Amino acid sequence: MIRVMLADDHEMVRIGVSAFLQLQPDMEVVGEAANGREAVELALRLRPDIILMDMVMPEMNGAEATAAIIRDWPEARIMVVTSFLDDDKVYPALEAGAVSYILKTSKAQRIADAIRETLGGRTVLEPEVTTKMMQRMRGGERALHDDLTVREREILLLIAKGKTNQDIADDLFIALKTVKTHVSNILSKLDVDDRTQAAVYAYQNGLVE
Repeated sequence: MIRVMLADDHEMVRIGVSAFLQLQPDMEVVGEAANGREAVELALRLRPDIILMDMVMPEMNGAEATAAIIRDWPEARIMVVTSFLDDDKVYPALEAGAVSYILKTSKAQRIADAIRETLGGRTVLEPEVTTKMMQRMRGGERALHDDLTVREREILLLIAKGKTNQDIADDLFIALKTVKTHVSNILSKLDVDDRTQAAVYAYQNGLVE
């Protein structure tokens, strides 16, 4: 079962989302938080598979809560589910470590599917969010990926497909330490902060079929 935790200050939203997810044969809602500080405490105690995080909440906003969770639990998979697409919401959330970012206006089934994809290592973003990230990462018309070596481009494709460092090492028959070095170089050359942004870059630049 996919253990899901909800963090949203609107009770009716929590009730609605929880009711739908409980109907999914492979999901269970294990906790609900009404503010950001409670979200952090609950997430670190329950260690759910997926955390659905709203952006605007009292005491601590979604980006701050995401950063606090990731700081103490780097493996956490956090999916933003919000009503906002403003730059001051999108960038802080993704930079804090959120894996996916979708709107509350999405169909319920899309949210459920996004949970499964996020758990599987994929990044699910609203088209508007993808556009914002690409505009920010490209820095004009520069083709940042042109600086990647053949091996780095190969590893970038595997990152985009949700492969972990260990998976990549196994697939390419190279040392885990070597993979980590390549990943660090890729992030630096693409001018991105993490693997999620690197994956977005790969898809939006047509590097992944």
